[in-house]
Amino acid sequence: DIEFADGHMSLKSDVTKRVSITDVMRAADLTVIEEEETASPGISGMISMMKKARNTHSAVFVEVKVDEELDVVRVTRVVNAVAAGRIINPKTARSQILGGVVMGIGMALHEETFADVKLGRWINHNYAEYHVPANADIQDIEVIFVDEPDPEVTPLGVKGLGEIGIVGTAAAVANAIYHATGKRVRSLPITIDKLLETEVSP
Repeated sequence: DIEFADGHMSLKSDVTKRVSITDVMRAADLTVIEEEETASPGISGMISMMKKARNTHSAVFVEVKVDEELDVVRVTRVVNAVAAGRIINPKTARSQILGGVVMGIGMALHEETFADVKLGRWINHNYAEYHVPANADIQDIEVIFVDEPDPEVTPLGVKGLGEIGIVGTAAAVANAIYHATGKRVRSLPITIDKLLETEVSP
């Protein structure tokens, strides 16, 4: 059996017997190496391929300030610690998480749709009426990447970094509001009227 590692081909039984892949390609007059794989469709095929977990995970910490009389909420700080394997491009990866956090704050406090059930139309169908976070709504966001390359998942040790920035942010904001006010609101967005109507949890 042959093993591929670090740009070389070697025998599994004797790793000292190895040759550079580029030398093999040069000797065979090859410029491209192609590989084909097949997988069974359906759930059974997916289960057979997923022998190890490859999920990205994170921990989100949020600080809020709540006006005691008006119940106006401001998110003052967010810390998002993300374990996504090896980070290839820290700058763009951080930007991805920042965008997700901003969307999570919007989900928690701002974004809400209203429908006219009689006419079957959306009432707030533009950005003048559909509220999203503005610059004034976003303050300190800190992104921490936990460096844990996972070669069992991919050869580069990387994982996905798509939705993990938004996942957990809204829940962390809700928990921070509960910690500050004692009011547990379970429907999003957490608006002033919902906080005023909610009693302090015992």
